[in-house]
Amino acid sequence: MRPSEARKKKFAVIGGARSGLAVAKLLRARGADVFLSEKAPAKQMSQTVDELERLKLSHEFGGNTLRVLEADIIVLSPGVPSDIPIIKEAKAKAVKVVSEIEVASWFCPAPIIAITGTNGKTTTTALIGRIFEDAKRTAMTAGNIGIAFSQIVDQLTQQSVAIVEVSSFQLDHIESFRPKVTVLLNITPDHLDRYQQSFELYIASKCRVFENQRASDYVIYNMNDDVASSNVEKFVDPRVKKLPFSKEKPVNEGAFVAANRLKTIVDGNESDVIATGDLSVRGQHNLYNAMAASLVAKVMDISTASLRSTLRNFKGVEHRLEFIRIVNGVTFVNDSKATNVESVWYALQSFDQPIVAILGGRDKGNDYSRLFGVVKEHVKHIVGIGESAENVVGVFTPIVGVTRATTMEEAVHAAAALASPGDVVLLSPACASFDWFENYEQRGRVFKQIVMNL
Repeated sequence: MRPSEARKKKFAVIGGARSGLAVAKLLRARGADVFLSEKAPAKQMSQTVDELERLKLSHEFGGNTLRVLEADIIVLSPGVPSDIPIIKEAKAKAVKVVSEIEVASWFCPAPIIAITGTNGKTTTTALIGRIFEDAKRTAMTAGNIGIAFSQIVDQLTQQSVAIVEVSSFQLDHIESFRPKVTVLLNITPDHLDRYQQSFELYIASKCRVFENQRASDYVIYNMNDDVASSNVEKFVDPRVKKLPFSKEKPVNEGAFVAANRLKTIVDGNESDVIATGDLSVRGQHNLYNAMAASLVAKVMDISTASLRSTLRNFKGVEHRLEFIRIVNGVTFVNDSKATNVESVWYALQSFDQPIVAILGGRDKGNDYSRLFGVVKEHVKHIVGIGESAENVVGVFTPIVGVTRATTMEEAVHAAAALASPGDVVLLSPACASFDWFENYEQRGRVFKQIVMNL
């Protein structure tokens, strides 16, 4: 939709959290008729209510009423499932439903770099943002990383760059969202409760990120991930420039590792970027993230010297293999953002030292068998937490010693007692946080505070 057309339409935004409020404000600022609907009661979202009333923006709390269906276009926040009753009714009445990132893209004057995948999105998005910052290039990061895309579009120009982390939920309702550069890191089963327990539906949602790309655009993808690689071939327009990355073998165009050095080849130009041992963040998954980010940098004409400097100094993101402190010779690491099995698999391979792992939370239907081999190799003991603690005990007891804890404080103290000097205590839950905490950030912060008080 052209920006000038939006002011002629009536919009209903469903969801009053960060993304919903941001897109409602953006549309209102552009002259549209906007109504915001939120199922939570007003008393739970008093700051949002105050903001809406200050803006004189129509709203309702405590449920989604039929007033939503009076809109020409419904904007769905990523946290709101696509199968709620009001959306089913909207679809039955042929009311258009779009996502927040779709609306934001209508008003975005800058080229978009979109980063998606099951794991590594936030770290890679933050790394790309840091690469642009260090190169003195004007860019802003947004999306699933914590700042709504709608919140930053008015600060962008044609000379800047939008670096957007996108989830499958955000891609479910796009129409014209078009990245200049798409990064697909990997695809493994996750969030299947939102996709009728179908991995194929989840894959198709992820791959919608490609659907509007043109011959002048790029797709950067993990050639070592069979699901990602095969679906790039399936979904990407053949005219789009494809740049794979691989740690296992050289590529004609893309990124690869040779003689322990990360190298890129883009448009026939080879760059010797950095020795893999000089990367500031550890682990195989972070090597992949660095390769993807390096390809983005080369596509966007950032010098190898500047890129190398960033890769040597970037320290990662909070709650993702975040070093906390060493206590009595034991290293404590916060990986609270590891909310699925695949993330934990990568995390456990990131350490040579024996690990006492804290696992559990609100289980999303995890298949822990993926972890059996790496647990046998790297883990000396597991502490189970949260709603899934009993399941964690049952699954892993035949493989390794398992202790159950009823609070995070109990879990940290138990792990500390089980660890020996030289070991690592790793919070890497493989589960959502909503049983004990508001989100994974709060879980990580609580873990860190307890560790700091040891």
